[in-house]
Order: sequence, then C-alpha cells, then structure tokens
Amino acid sequence: MRPSRLGITATFRRGRGWLLVVLGVVVLALAVVLATMHLWPRAQPTAVALPLRAVGEVELPGGGSRFDYASLDADRGVLFVAHLGASEVIEVDVRSLRVVRVIPNVSQVHGVLVVPALHRVYATATGRNAMVALDEDSGQVVNQSPTEEYPDGLAFDPRRNAVWTTNEKGGSETVIDAVSGAVRGTVALGAEVGNVAYDPVGDQMLVDVQGRNELAVLDPSRLAITRRIALPGCDHDHGLALDPAQRLAFVACDGNATLMTVEMNAGTVTDTAPVGREPDVLAYDPGAQRLYVAAESGWLTVLDLRDRRPAVVGSGFLADGSHVVAVDPTTHHSYYPVPTGSRGQPALLDREPVS
Repeated sequence: MRPSRLGITATFRRGRGWLLVVLGVVVLALAVVLATMHLWPRAQPTAVALPLRAVGEVELPGGGSRFDYASLDADRGVLFVAHLGASEVIEVDVRSLRVVRVIPNVSQVHGVLVVPALHRVYATATGRNAMVALDEDSGQVVNQSPTEEYPDGLAFDPRRNAVWTTNEKGGSETVIDAVSGAVRGTVALGAEVGNVAYDPVGDQMLVDVQGRNELAVLDPSRLAITRRIALPGCDHDHGLALDPAQRLAFVACDGNATLMTVEMNAGTVTDTAPVGREPDVLAYDPGAQRLYVAAESGWLTVLDLRDRRPAVVGSGFLADGSHVVAVDPTTHHSYYPVPTGSRGQPALLDREPVS
C-alpha cells in the first residue's frame, strides 16, 4: 500500500498553509515598520500662529529655481542670497527693498557668507568644488580656492582670518586664508558633514557630522578634532546655529524633524523640540534671543530662549521652498527667498516680529 501519500500531501498542505501564514505576518510587520519609518518624519508639529507680520516683498531675477543660504551685512542693510538654480549670488538692499546686483557664474552656489570687516563675500561654487571670494563693493571675483567634494556651508574665524567650507560629500572641512585664498589645510571628519559655525567665546569650530549623528568640536589653530559630542535621538544633523554667550548650540536633525540644544561646555544635549519636516537653515537673533528654523517642507518654527531652553512660540507653513532664513539683529526683521512669490516670480519675503 501507499497509504502515506495522501497523508503526506495533507501534512504538506497544512505545513505550507502555516508557512504562508507566518510569511504573511512577517510581511505585515515589515510593512508597518516601514510605514512608520516613512511617515513619522513627514508629520508636521502642532501649528501655532507665527509671531510675524508681512512687511515687504522684493521680486528677484532669474527663474523659479532653488535658493540656498543667505547672509546679511546688517550695517549696510545688504543681503546676499545664493540662487543655486541660476548659479548666481543676488545682492538685495533690504532697506529700499530693491535688487542691487546679480553676480553670475558661481556654479551651483550653495553657501554664501559676507564678512564686512574684510569687504568680502564668500560663496561655495559646489558645481566646481571651489570657494569664490568676491569684493563686497564691486561684486568682482577676487580669488578662487579648491575644496573637497560638494562644498556647502561656510564659517569665518576672525582670529585667524580663515574661512571654513564644509564639504558635505567629502566629509571634511577646507580651511582657507580669507585674504589670499590659499588653502591652509583640510580636516577629515570621518563621515558626511552638515553645517559649520565658529564659537568666538570658546575659540573653537563646531561641525555637524551628519553621517555619524554627532557634533564635532575642532581646534582652529591645530586644525584638529578635540571632542565629539554624541546626539542620541538625532537623525542626520545638518543645520547649526550658536548662542556663544549662553554657551548653547542649536542643531537641526533633518531626518526626524527635531531641534536639539547642546550645552557646549558640558557637551550634553539639554533639550529637544519638534520642528517642521526636513529642517535646513537656522538663524539666531541674539538680541531678541529668538531662533528661526526654516524647513524644506516650507514650514517655519520660531523659538524663544527662556532660561536657556528654546520654547516654541510659532510654528506653521510659510511658503513653498522657504527653507532659507536670515535675520537682522538690529531691526529683528527676518528674510526668506522663495521660488514663487505673490506675483508668481521668485521673491524675497520680509517679515517683522509682531509686538
């Protein structure tokens, strides 16, 4: 007899049925995990009315493509805007609300930084892996310096007259003489990097190492890493701003829409706050003790420092593509270049605090 054939077949079918059930449960669990990972960072925080009032809008030249960083000479009231999509630096007089000059051929410009004491404007020409130094008064190119791959943000060290470029994909910082343009050295950070800032009180540089979720502290004289500060709970720290007097660093984690406050002396995270999805550029107004966090999602979060802790005082959608912010510490106005203004053209939005 072959009595076992049907039995074997039935057993096999029952076994296959259980296997399919188990596989189904595993697939469902994975789907839930992936959906959670995908959706959670997309959630926006609770909306709170922004404490700002629209007071002006300047139509900008060029097509409606992406802008990147902006930097203000507060004494002159002149804002320099990186128009990445047009490879141009746009100079705007924010007092008369007019475009002063357009500086072309800064390939895929990302970072821009004005240093009034030197009458220079520095810009990262990401498309050429270079930093370009411009005369602030004439807009003429003074010199160009090579960097490593994908230069992005910039910081100035006034004690050593040095400009630091953060090379995002190169995972490094290039240190350049601010006058001659000579490269003084390169510091490897060990992973992809975010933004960089100079702390004048501690005389140190701070760099987001977004590939390792940590904040690196560097000695600007020795061009050496002195400390690495872990950022538990942060996914991809990119944006960075400092309050040197209060010994605080503000770090924006764009992977999970979180703002972290770091006590620089202790090297510890003291606070976290939800911000708009994909936070990018931060601007800090030291006089008002107010922090602005602009996000790729067009969401703006405004936080006031109270007892050394940032408290959200406004959070809401500002405009599509409004991921860049600059603040005037004298007037407390804030500025946002956007691809599409109220007239359908690229524009610079001017906002003042609501008293």
